[in-house]
Amino acid sequence: MMNRPRWLVAAFAGILAPIWIAGVISFAQAPAGSPAPGASQAPKAEEEGTGIPVTSDLVKQKCGSCHRSDDRGVMTRISYRRSTPEGWQETIRRMVTLNSVTLEPQEAREIVAYLANHHGLAPEEVRPAAWEVERRLIDFKYEADRDTENVCIKCHSLGRVLLQRRTRIEWELLIAMHRGYYPLVDTQAFRRGGPPQREPGPDGRPPDNRHPVDRVIDHVAKTFPLVTPEWSAWSATMRAPRLEGRWALSGYAPGQGPVFGEVVIASAAASPTTESSGDGAALPTSDPLRAEFTTTERYSFARSGKTVTRKGRAVVYTGFQWRGRSSEGSSAPTQPRTREDLVSPDMRQVMSIDRDWRSATGRWFTGAYDEIGIDVTLHRLGPDGKQITLLGSAQLLRAGGGAQTVNLYGANLPATVAPADLNFGPGISVTRVVSAEPDAVSVEVEVAQNAPVGVRDVFLSSANGRASVAVYAKIDGLKIKPQAGLARLGGANFPKQHQQFEAIAFSNGADGKPNTKDDIELGLVDAAWGLEEYSATFNDDDVKFVGRIDEVTGLFTPNVDGPNPQRSGNRNNVGDVWVVATYSPPGAAAGSKPLRSRAHLLVTVPLYLNWALSEVAPR
Repeated sequence: MMNRPRWLVAAFAGILAPIWIAGVISFAQAPAGSPAPGASQAPKAEEEGTGIPVTSDLVKQKCGSCHRSDDRGVMTRISYRRSTPEGWQETIRRMVTLNSVTLEPQEAREIVAYLANHHGLAPEEVRPAAWEVERRLIDFKYEADRDTENVCIKCHSLGRVLLQRRTRIEWELLIAMHRGYYPLVDTQAFRRGGPPQREPGPDGRPPDNRHPVDRVIDHVAKTFPLVTPEWSAWSATMRAPRLEGRWALSGYAPGQGPVFGEVVIASAAASPTTESSGDGAALPTSDPLRAEFTTTERYSFARSGKTVTRKGRAVVYTGFQWRGRSSEGSSAPTQPRTREDLVSPDMRQVMSIDRDWRSATGRWFTGAYDEIGIDVTLHRLGPDGKQITLLGSAQLLRAGGGAQTVNLYGANLPATVAPADLNFGPGISVTRVVSAEPDAVSVEVEVAQNAPVGVRDVFLSSANGRASVAVYAKIDGLKIKPQAGLARLGGANFPKQHQQFEAIAFSNGADGKPNTKDDIELGLVDAAWGLEEYSATFNDDDVKFVGRIDEVTGLFTPNVDGPNPQRSGNRNNVGDVWVVATYSPPGAAAGSKPLRSRAHLLVTVPLYLNWALSEVAPR
């Protein structure tokens, strides 16, 4: 829209605004007992017998005025869709905002929990798009159907589609809802590009000249139907998980490296009493699938030694979807101020619990755009919480580099460790044990000059799990992650989106050539950071205005949102620059040039409209 002539924008606004306003008013002023347009239509024959009955009295009471139930308890629209907790919460927010549904906070939480539990997704259905609810910024390509990708990603990520299951009629109604609420989608997304095809395709079949939306509906109805073998199997065995006990934590924080610690999970199940419905009626809140927990978390960043202690609460939906929130205390800031603060405000937790309740994986994150986070894996420490577990390390070892110290992290590690208890593989010998604590063991090792290079496992006798260390003869190159970064201006009217960069050392491997399949990724190193101009226009000066990068940590902080009177044309502070990392490896020859690498950074405007799914976490 920003690149279109103003008269064209005004014309569209004049035509579409009355339709939009009328639609909103008609919903907002509808009597409480009147169904929303289309909601009261009886299920068509295609859907009869496939809907999921609704057994919640609260859902029937709050939603029944618009969504009619049949004699099986199947409700229009609601019974023909399955989604994540975030998907159902987004729907409920829309009902409250546009359809005048009145809900108390406790009622909204109960409805979200019920729908997520009984009209949810199986683990196998969530896994391919877990990045959506874990708020990961990734370059995702949907190879199964490019029409679906092209139509849907104009406004939101394709994860919104992948994390839903509907009948064909419901997919058609979803398209109709988009056209009713967001009329511009027909020109921005639901459009046919270019002339129709006239020649047969590579398979010899006649060209498919259906409207793109028709092709999309056909694809999603077949690929993401309401009834699936995965949901049938999972719903038959689904139950509230029993997670109480001690769990070992291992993770990775971009720019800071490996994280190790422990999480203590305790039950916080709600009392099976009743809550008021808001009009004086008592409604039951007990649900056999209800699972709520409190957490105490303590973990350390292996490279810096910083230790963090947090307390939190979590709800587990559908028997495996962990949604939590933790804080370092009531005085913790709600917005990040410095790099250290970026991991100290409230952190949201999104994880998936495995079927045998022995492990959980996911992401803990914070920041205005959920851009700062930790990839986390939890492992249960046995039935008594005393299982000896080795979690990992954060070391790079140089062959022939003399005595080097290695810190190994774990849980319930033995108080007495002998050098013979540790096995680093060929070419590495443990000379002495420096210290031994329940959560860390420090040892001194010698690495032979001819020790095989590469990443190798480290074993501790009597301990489950293993650590890993990287052995190198020479650090040959440096790569920056991510290679293409994104930050958003803010600080005046909108929040900032930071971008964390990290420098990863590489060895060329056996062939001695860079950028080949046998290259060995050694791990994170402490590089020096800077910015350089990415020359794209005449007299380009973006590097002066886009923001700054921390010379030590690699964290980019964007400038304030504009316009900026100090810049030519009174422009704002957007632009693109090179992010440059330099590093001098240990043992490098005197006078040799440091290793150097660079990545592209785009600094753009704030996200004025956010179509991301709502958060679902205890407060």
